[in-house]
Amino acid sequence: MPHWTALVAEKKQRQLESIPQEWIVTPPSDSTLDVSAFPESCGLLNAREIEITNTPVNVLLEKLACATWTAVDVTTAFYKRAIIAHQLVNCLTEIFVDRALVRAAELDDYLKNTGKVVGPLHGLPISLKDQLCIKGLETTIGYVSWIGQYADKNAVLVDVLIECGAVPFVRTNVPQTLAWPESFNNVFGRTTNPYNRSLTSGGSSGGEGALVALKGSPLGVGSDLGGSVRILSAFCGLYGLRPSYGRVPHYGARGTLEGQDSVLPVFGPMTNSVVGVKVFMKAIVNAKPWLKDPLAVRKKWDEDEYNLVDHGSGKDLCFAIMWDDGVVVPHPPIRRSLEIVKAGLQKAGHNVIDWKPIKHRLLGDITRDIWNAASAEEFMITTSVTGEPIIATMELDDADATVTSFRPQNGGITAYQLWQVQKLRQDIRKEYLDHWEATACETGTGRPVDAIICPAAPFAATPHGKNRSVYVDYTIVWNALDYPAAVFPVTTVDSTLDGKAPPHAFYDDFDKDIYEMYDPEKFKNAPVCLQLVGRTLEEEAVIRMTEIVDAALLAAK
Repeated sequence: MPHWTALVAEKKQRQLESIPQEWIVTPPSDSTLDVSAFPESCGLLNAREIEITNTPVNVLLEKLACATWTAVDVTTAFYKRAIIAHQLVNCLTEIFVDRALVRAAELDDYLKNTGKVVGPLHGLPISLKDQLCIKGLETTIGYVSWIGQYADKNAVLVDVLIECGAVPFVRTNVPQTLAWPESFNNVFGRTTNPYNRSLTSGGSSGGEGALVALKGSPLGVGSDLGGSVRILSAFCGLYGLRPSYGRVPHYGARGTLEGQDSVLPVFGPMTNSVVGVKVFMKAIVNAKPWLKDPLAVRKKWDEDEYNLVDHGSGKDLCFAIMWDDGVVVPHPPIRRSLEIVKAGLQKAGHNVIDWKPIKHRLLGDITRDIWNAASAEEFMITTSVTGEPIIATMELDDADATVTSFRPQNGGITAYQLWQVQKLRQDIRKEYLDHWEATACETGTGRPVDAIICPAAPFAATPHGKNRSVYVDYTIVWNALDYPAAVFPVTTVDSTLDGKAPPHAFYDDFDKDIYEMYDPEKFKNAPVCLQLVGRTLEEEAVIRMTEIVDAALLAAK
């Protein structure tokens, strides 16, 4: 077998050759950190393509359905912008222009000949994280060892998207193994943040986050095992959703920790508007994915739930804000965003109380114990095929290599110990349910808290290499509890408004380390987003309440 570096060189060359030469641009120098405006100023996109790529998902679908815009035109516009984005932030893995345009042309022909759309996503280009298998393409999830392994069939979600009329058109970058909250691997390299390229776009769906932020895709699909839809949505200023287990089909995708069936990965959407999240979820769950994936939940879109029938029909809601999780205190921009949301909701007539977190540190530790039971062995076995090194840090080459690794630090636990940890998790899930129910005496509505609003991370997008075990438990706990959670944008880091706070009473040295890493200049221009958390299988209500929060923020500006 060739040396692993030769396999990478050959793969990278094939990727380069898949880019149409007429779409090559001259990116700004590395010293230009904010490249978010470049796609529209570089000269490659015409006025109509700029209009198309700035159009929200729901309006795109309307124009596609009435043939105002063709699927070929829309796919071409987003493909060109995706290729520009890739040259700026290195966000793509698989590029298949001809294949996507053939699919788009077929959809145009169908509409022309029948007067009907194929489905609710007719003609919509959709980007996919590099673990959703597409027949005939490689899916490496950042492993050199998986170069040359071509899928013989689509993942179930890809089939469902195609049945709904979508046009899968690119796949996007991830960290090696997927198990990291940044996006860097030995095959495709590092993805950067379009608002500040010295910062990470997050992970593990970091390529999706950067691409959608640059409007190189109207809607992207990522996966979330411990925050991999929400972290990058937060770091890139997007709307995203982590659904409950089984709401979106997962079968047939490649992944990490496959066979671990306690804290499960889920697929979810990322987009530039909350309506895009709704469009995706409604289309997928109404396609009856449980007929194709044995673990998919048999639940169609529930309009009553979306209309908040169990939440006072959306009037006089009570939100609970979790200012911190009892482990790490968020940085000043995150605190300011929570204050903004609280004020906006109160102005809109909703009640806001404080959320008291329970056992978040323990939930994080339990989840890591479950994942790490065999993850080190899996990573070793997978990489041993080619001898590629297991990446131990996301630090830049000339940066501090002593930073704590996000990789498991031991060989895991025994099967019996794993069972005890899983039992403990079950018990805490019951305790948390009771804790939530008990808030009915505090809300003033006669109901328990309608939703929790909390940070998606204690910081905005971090410098490369800093989002290690620092710190993903603001998202992990909701995976452990299986609560759906949506991310929504609030503001950006402002060095004037977000100066360094005086030291607080630190929970421990780790909390102090997080405090000390904050420098408003380093985080300059980074988006600031929050999470809205609901209860298991309550995706429709979570989406609607996110719309309500979004409207309150807009009205308060």
